[in-house]
Amino acid sequence: SVHILSPGYVNARLEKETPIFNKQRIDFAPPEKINSLVVSSNQLCMSLGKDTLLRIDLGKPDEPNQVELGRKDEAKVYKMFLDHTGSHLLIALNTSECLYLNRNVQKVRALSRWKGHLIESVGWNKFLGSETNTGPILVGTSQGQIYEAEISVSEGSLFSTNPDQYFRQVYTLEEESGPAPVCCLEIERGLEGKFFIIATTRKRLFQFVGKVPEGTEQQGFSSIFAVHAEHLPSFREFPANLGFSEIAFYTPKLRSNPRSFAWMMGNGVLYGTLDYSRPDSILSDERVWVYPPDIDITVNKPISIVLTQFHFLLLLPDRVKAVCTLNGQVVFQDLFLEKFGLLTRMIKDPTVQQIWIHTEKVVFRYHVQRESRDVWKMYMNMNKFDLAKEYCKDRPECLDIVLAKEAEHCFQNKRYLDSAKCYALTQNYFEEIALKFIEAKQEEALMEFLIKKLSNLKPSEKTQTTLLTTWLTELYLNWLGILQGDPSQRNLYLDTREKFRTFLSSPKNKDCLFNNRASIYELLASHGDTEHMVYFAVIMQDYERVVAHHCQHDEYDEALNVLSRHRDEKLFYKFSPVLIQHIPKKVVDAWISMGSRLDARNLIPALVNYSQSASTQQINEAIRYMEFCVYQLEETQQAIHNYLLSLYALCRPDSLLSYLEQAGTNPNRIHYDLKYALRLCAEHGHHRACVHIYKVMELYEEAVDLALQVDVDLAKSCADLPEDDEELRKKLWLKIARHVVQEEKDVKKAMACLSSCALLKIEDVLPFFPDFVTIDHFKEAICNSLEDYNKHIEELKREMEEATQSAKRIREDIQEMRNKYGSVEPQEKCAACDFPLLNRPFYLFLCGHMFHYDCLLQAVFPNLPAYKQAKLEDLQKKLAATSQPSKSHHRPKDADSISLGKGQQSREQIKADIDDIVAAECVYCGELMIRSIDKPFIDPQKYEEEMQSWL
Repeated sequence: SVHILSPGYVNARLEKETPIFNKQRIDFAPPEKINSLVVSSNQLCMSLGKDTLLRIDLGKPDEPNQVELGRKDEAKVYKMFLDHTGSHLLIALNTSECLYLNRNVQKVRALSRWKGHLIESVGWNKFLGSETNTGPILVGTSQGQIYEAEISVSEGSLFSTNPDQYFRQVYTLEEESGPAPVCCLEIERGLEGKFFIIATTRKRLFQFVGKVPEGTEQQGFSSIFAVHAEHLPSFREFPANLGFSEIAFYTPKLRSNPRSFAWMMGNGVLYGTLDYSRPDSILSDERVWVYPPDIDITVNKPISIVLTQFHFLLLLPDRVKAVCTLNGQVVFQDLFLEKFGLLTRMIKDPTVQQIWIHTEKVVFRYHVQRESRDVWKMYMNMNKFDLAKEYCKDRPECLDIVLAKEAEHCFQNKRYLDSAKCYALTQNYFEEIALKFIEAKQEEALMEFLIKKLSNLKPSEKTQTTLLTTWLTELYLNWLGILQGDPSQRNLYLDTREKFRTFLSSPKNKDCLFNNRASIYELLASHGDTEHMVYFAVIMQDYERVVAHHCQHDEYDEALNVLSRHRDEKLFYKFSPVLIQHIPKKVVDAWISMGSRLDARNLIPALVNYSQSASTQQINEAIRYMEFCVYQLEETQQAIHNYLLSLYALCRPDSLLSYLEQAGTNPNRIHYDLKYALRLCAEHGHHRACVHIYKVMELYEEAVDLALQVDVDLAKSCADLPEDDEELRKKLWLKIARHVVQEEKDVKKAMACLSSCALLKIEDVLPFFPDFVTIDHFKEAICNSLEDYNKHIEELKREMEEATQSAKRIREDIQEMRNKYGSVEPQEKCAACDFPLLNRPFYLFLCGHMFHYDCLLQAVFPNLPAYKQAKLEDLQKKLAATSQPSKSHHRPKDADSISLGKGQQSREQIKADIDDIVAAECVYCGELMIRSIDKPFIDPQKYEEEMQSWL
């Protein structure tokens, strides 16, 4: 057998733990005997001897504070009471007097209004009390009276004349024999302003319940006691009598109100919880735990009681006993040595959960450590398994014991499903538990056990996961098979089916099921469960198997729904050939909904196969999808456009021509194959379409030839297309004219051709007419032609006369320009440099501007084209060369004269050439200024330099 899980810690031995109540003796030797000790909020006060009071802040234990009571008489401390803040200390004396000491002062003050009453108990106000004011408090006396009082410390001198603000009686407690001492007082606040006051005598526990209106809490509790003036409040009474009683409360650290109580009285300890939602009584779940057998109230009666979360501690003269509040058993006993003396008092600091015990000589302190450590056992033995698990959730070895016990308990009580859930969480042997359910024939519980066990496995435990998954699948299939055959179990079958589907679709099982899907498919097939086979395939995203299953069973709509839902392109390509044969419209709708995710080229085979065997009506579906691709998706693939063309040619000739025209005539922007389209249209006799394609291919002669077989007007539109080639256009129109004359023998239409094309003349058309045609048919055309020739001749004559006149005027202008001159005044200045003009060679322009030669050259040169700049520089060099004197002094005179003449003539020519370049136009009024309009005033390269010069 295979061990699914082995126990890891069931039998592990628990390490020895420290005691719950760990005692510590305080290193303190009192100079006098300890009379009384109280502690609260880490503030400890003890009465030593007759007149000394010692105060210790436990946060600073090395700094004790000693206060003298200042009593000269024989008065002794009877009891001390310390409030919840550790600020207010009341000292009751056996002389029926009471003293008060505030934490912040050193002087003890007498409470004059309290004189004459022996104080037995104090109920502190935890809701209104502060460091300087107690708020309304309750005081119980030995005569049974309950007084309401308030103590306040003034801010100026710390004490007013009387710190006790008031002291008034509000109630008297009685037993059957009359007034009885008020042993304990406690004030608690419930919901909606309701207050609960608990008071105890030796045999009775009283409850006073009432509301204090909001905002009037400072007025005290008189209104609550006034309600019970005429009738007794509710109380618990027990017959035995210790001569006193004491009540203790347990308050969790994070809560302001106590949660449970324990009242020590003659018959035992009354224990219960506090329920603040109850209207008349705060006490709930009460029970009496009798004292252990070794406690005899006539001999060694308990002295004090302290309550913790799960225990109450009883103080006896020589020992301490801790009793569990869950079962009443003594779980701890601590015996004190005789040398310490008799135990006097036991108290608990509620804020830090520490317990203090003292004799007349020694002080002890108990620390409560992990009190709930063994609570789980008690709850487990009480069959309160939920509580047991709550208290051992961080201790897996204990939790396993509780779960095993709970599982066994449920199994014995035939709660098999609950048992299975618990067993799955334990570390018991897997085979043992499984066999237990198999022997009990509890398949449903076994399945629950396996499911829970599977959910608790780690990802690394793959073998165990595979085994459990396969076994559960087999069990589910068996169970479903049994239930399916029983109509009375229909609801159970549906519920089980839902659970099985949840199991199959569980994300945690996904990897295991995917890795072992072949085995699961075999199991499903062996049970003939095709429904869940399809369901499982969908979960595994094995949509190919799902679609194939639907197709095999002629469920084409379902198959298409799966494809549409999961939008897998590969599955569309694979199953579209089958589906389009049966539901073409829906398939095309699905393709369209997929949009650009599908490559239409991969669907063409399905469409081709379908269109070969389908009717014209069904082919329209193929056309619809192809049109969607072309017009909506704007597909440019040639195969798609070619296929759409073939469908148009086959079924929709009208759409064919509109498609071709919409595609345009630019070959670079056409997505179909022109040669394929031409062949296709020719095969199907679509001549107009062929003509259009010829036009796109710029085969105008073929277009006109074919168009003439269809429509002369169509041919005419083709003949005008080659706009840049007049020769070809004339040739095409001649074809049309020949066709009209020779084929249609329509002279009028031939004459119309002449008017349609300006390139054709009557003499071009005459050769096409037969010899028998008389001139009357085109007499008008010939006359029009002759008139055109005459007009053309007259036009040429007029142009010649105008040219002669223009030449004459030009000659006259030239002669006039030669004789033109201008006068320059001596004071005239250069327009560029503003210096006198006559100092250097200069130019005078007709516009009136005058420039020095060098100033004009400097202004014009940068704006000249590069080739003119080069020519100007060359001319300047030649001019400079001609002005240099000859270096030879021995040349003949005639030769020198000839050379000078030639040089002088060359120099004048050079200067004329320079003038043509430099002085061609005024630099301010000519085109040069217009061309420079977009140039910046300051050269960008010199901008920074110019800007700095202005700073």
